[in-house]
Amino acid sequence: MTLEQVNFSQKQRLAYIDFKLLFTGYVTRSEIVNRFELGLAAASRDLSLYKELAPNNMAYDNAEKKYFITNKFAPIYHHDPRTSLMKIAYQISDGFDAVGDVQFPVTAPTQLNVPDIFIVARLSQAVINKRPVRVTYTSLSSGTSERELVPHTIVDNGLRWHVRAYDRKTESFRDFVVTRLSKVEVLAETIDEVETSSYDTHWQAPLTLELVAHPANIKHPQAIEMDYGMDNGVLMINTKVALAGYLLRRWNVDCSGMASLRGPEYQLYLRNSKVLDGIEELAIAPGYQLPQR
Repeated sequence: MTLEQVNFSQKQRLAYIDFKLLFTGYVTRSEIVNRFELGLAAASRDLSLYKELAPNNMAYDNAEKKYFITNKFAPIYHHDPRTSLMKIAYQISDGFDAVGDVQFPVTAPTQLNVPDIFIVARLSQAVINKRPVRVTYTSLSSGTSERELVPHTIVDNGLRWHVRAYDRKTESFRDFVVTRLSKVEVLAETIDEVETSSYDTHWQAPLTLELVAHPANIKHPQAIEMDYGMDNGVLMINTKVALAGYLLRRWNVDCSGMASLRGPEYQLYLRNSKVLDGIEELAIAPGYQLPQR
């Protein structure tokens, strides 16, 4: 039997075994019974099937009554590092893991701001149904006002959530911080083609960033190269113009033309900083300066 021939419920249980072996080093029949509310016989069949699919992944210890991971272990499922760490750190299970059963030694910093789920839900409804929204928004520059927006994407920029939307007031695409929205009403009217994401030039425009270890702040660049999995000392990032500033700010990338920023927080340098020239949305990037007019 192959994994593709297994039904969905058993795939979940096999994924649990795979995940449990990988991250804790062992799995027991009773754990499967308790997690999935199965009988002992059904749990035994799952373990036997897993053994059939991956005969070298685990070995049974009669004394401890546990299946232990072997040094030949090769997972039968792909466990994406970023997704797996997020699930473990925030205790979020997708049903294909052991999250919730084990107190994993992984944590994450507390988030300072969390959007209202009903605000997010209405924005999501508007995007999916291609509808504009009437919102009450508080900005740093103009305070609280009512606006009509046509949202197309909700974005986690690393520090907070924002919605990318066409602003009917300024007739331009902008970013609106979700936590500054105090009211969102989905309107019944349709939207114009020019208000859709296909006309958002900065959203559609690709941008390639070449990141290297900071030439002045880093004594041993190989450590930075290992941190980011650089190839020949360079990390190539493909992003959008509309998102590049957030990425560069989040990772404290020195975007000055001559790598002039000093401080231990600046470990990365944007080698091809010329690609930012003239893009006002990138003003938040560390060291970036708009050309004088």
